[in-house]
Amino acid sequence: MLVDYAKTQPADIYKLMSQSVIPRPIAWIVTENGGVVNVAPFSYFTGLSSSPPTMVVSVGHKSDGTPKDTLRNLRETGKCTLCIIRPELLEKMHFSSKELGHEVSEASAFDIPLCDFVEGYPPRTEGVPVAFACDLHSEIDLGGSKTVPLVLRITHQYIDDSCVRDAQRLAVSFRPVARVGKGYALLGEEITPPEMP
Repeated sequence: MLVDYAKTQPADIYKLMSQSVIPRPIAWIVTENGGVVNVAPFSYFTGLSSSPPTMVVSVGHKSDGTPKDTLRNLRETGKCTLCIIRPELLEKMHFSSKELGHEVSEASAFDIPLCDFVEGYPPRTEGVPVAFACDLHSEIDLGGSKTVPLVLRITHQYIDDSCVRDAQRLAVSFRPVARVGKGYALLGEEITPPEMP
């Protein structure tokens, strides 16, 4: 089967990409604006560069066409905390994808515990293996797209001590949750590559 994207509806392109570009890590992004903490998951997300340390996440719009709270808050404050979740947090993360009014905090609505992180940045969610303090670096204009890719510059990274295998070598290991199509998955067996000849 060969699919010509120029002749394919956007909803069908999404179905194909979300089942093929896998697994996609889930970024649980925490923003804060006017005293309301927003916690929202995004699976169109990945690392971009280590120099400068940056990630990219695509943020869409609400059903009424207005920017999602994450996009709105980042545009206004320029700061977020990006968390990678453990399997134990999957249910709360899934529920936090529900569309709520901007005056409602997902942390309160779905009992997501928060804790202080880096001064000047939103809190991080408790129990995550890894979290990043990020500044909004730039937006990418895709020319009429309903999603807005955001480049986030990393200023600090938190790693739970239980995930550090070797502090001197900066070896970290944990079980992240990934998105595959409409469902979720855990990474399976790690494969060590053969020695180069």
